[in-house]
Amino acid sequence: MLKRKSLSYAYTGSDKPLIGMTIGDMFDEIASTYPERDALVSEHQGLRYTWQEFQQQVNRAAKGLLSMGYKKGDRVAIWATNVAEWVIMQFATAKVGIILININPAYRTHELEYVLQQSEAQGLVLIESFKTSDYVKMLEDVCPEVKTSRPCNINSENLPFLRSVVLIRGDKKDYMYTWDEMLEKGDEIPDAALCTVQGTLSFDDPINIQYTSGTTGFPKGVVLTHHNLLNNGYFIGEYMKFTEKDKLCIPVPFYHCFGMVLSNLACMTHGATMVLPAEHFDPIATLTAIEKEKCTAVHGVPTMFIAELEHPLFSKFDLSSLRTGIMAGSPCPIEYMKKVNNLMNMRDIVITYGQTEASPGLTMSSTDDSLEKRVSTVGKPMPHTEIKIIDPKTGEIVPRGVPGEICARGYMIMEGYYKNPDATALAIDEKGWLHTGDLGVLDEDGYCKITGRIKDMVIRGGENIYPREVEEFLYTHPMISDAQVIGVPDLKYGEELMAWVKVKNGCKLTEGEIKEYCKGKIAHYKIPKYIKFVDEFPMTVSGKIQKYKMRETSIKELGLEEIARIKTA
Repeated sequence: MLKRKSLSYAYTGSDKPLIGMTIGDMFDEIASTYPERDALVSEHQGLRYTWQEFQQQVNRAAKGLLSMGYKKGDRVAIWATNVAEWVIMQFATAKVGIILININPAYRTHELEYVLQQSEAQGLVLIESFKTSDYVKMLEDVCPEVKTSRPCNINSENLPFLRSVVLIRGDKKDYMYTWDEMLEKGDEIPDAALCTVQGTLSFDDPINIQYTSGTTGFPKGVVLTHHNLLNNGYFIGEYMKFTEKDKLCIPVPFYHCFGMVLSNLACMTHGATMVLPAEHFDPIATLTAIEKEKCTAVHGVPTMFIAELEHPLFSKFDLSSLRTGIMAGSPCPIEYMKKVNNLMNMRDIVITYGQTEASPGLTMSSTDDSLEKRVSTVGKPMPHTEIKIIDPKTGEIVPRGVPGEICARGYMIMEGYYKNPDATALAIDEKGWLHTGDLGVLDEDGYCKITGRIKDMVIRGGENIYPREVEEFLYTHPMISDAQVIGVPDLKYGEELMAWVKVKNGCKLTEGEIKEYCKGKIAHYKIPKYIKFVDEFPMTVSGKIQKYKMRETSIKELGLEEIARIKTA
């Protein structure tokens, strides 16, 4: 019989209790505590709000929504880049109990139509366009009836729930309200009416639906509550030791948990400042904002930090104000964590691991952890969180040090997938455990290390290979900037390894040189059979590598279609 400490189960308690408040009530408490401190700075819009001024904007937007007839439980979608109005909507909807639906700015008509239909969205707030994306035209393609509709009176056969559209910026159409018109309508509603509505809300109410990117089929709508989001944001901020004196540069997208929770809510719960460098990630805009605002923290996915570090002008910027931040969203290359720690002055940088279904943080490294622990693990379970590692086949908890599926339980677990009970039942078992689909190992000290996705694991001739391990080794090559490893079908072994490699600027590498570098350092069966040199990887807007797309491309390019069709391959 295994001793209790030998099992891959860990729980982190806390001397800080969970916050039993709604997001709106917590927001008001912070605004009254730090009224004169900066709450939001949008560099690209030239906007700066103190907490008192920001509260005024949020209240006007909340009352504007009430004036348009929205009530608790209604659903309003937002389709925009990182603009100040996105953050205002985040808190305004929370104040009146409206469920905010995040729409990925990269979506096109097919995806927009699906999300608006599946979420039963009654309202849409959007920007006119960004780069090559014409959001208004896409809306009109999906819902042609809007062209002949009046504000708040849309009647669409294709989108039967949709009734209003608010345009944040751009040329107004007859069926829309502008952002300013919505605020002006809010001015007609007395503050007492807003207070009355806010007082009817419960922290267990659903307040947000986020659509997971998904690797196949349509995404699922993750339903999250005030309690889920507020507490996760709070403890994220606690781990970074945030106070009202901190300023966080936010280049990660708001539609994703990284921007909305790990950034915005981590700031709000501590009175820290949210700094928006640009609408969409830009390394120079990010570095400029850090220097100008003297930011103490910056967030990013690994590809963002790599882009900043490798930019020719990187050394020109003064980043001495930086202290902490989060690298997350996808596995973090150890070599780059070390560079961020040293070259960007982020001595207290931490890693968060989780997923949308968990609000999203499950584990996190601490600023007090050694650099070794911060670069080689994703930390311990966050406060009030249980983690266990199970054998995916048997469901039994595995011994410490043995890889298995990561499962989690606690306040942060989603309410479920919106109108999808079957998918919810597959994700959360009858005991309340969320099955993440991620593979990991729990060490003797309770630190968790991610080894891959269950679907990513490669089985070559009976040998289980975790791509993450091979990627970490490839990162040690001095000429390799990034590497992603996948499995491709093979007639003899079932699967073979393939590495997509991005070489550092000015460097040249050959397939033979990489294989020679691997010999004698990693097991022969872990040496990639195929190597493809690339300038970039297919990925989501939030920075997650889409390995299924890499696999599809590789199968086609290698001429493995016939083998891929063999079910036993």
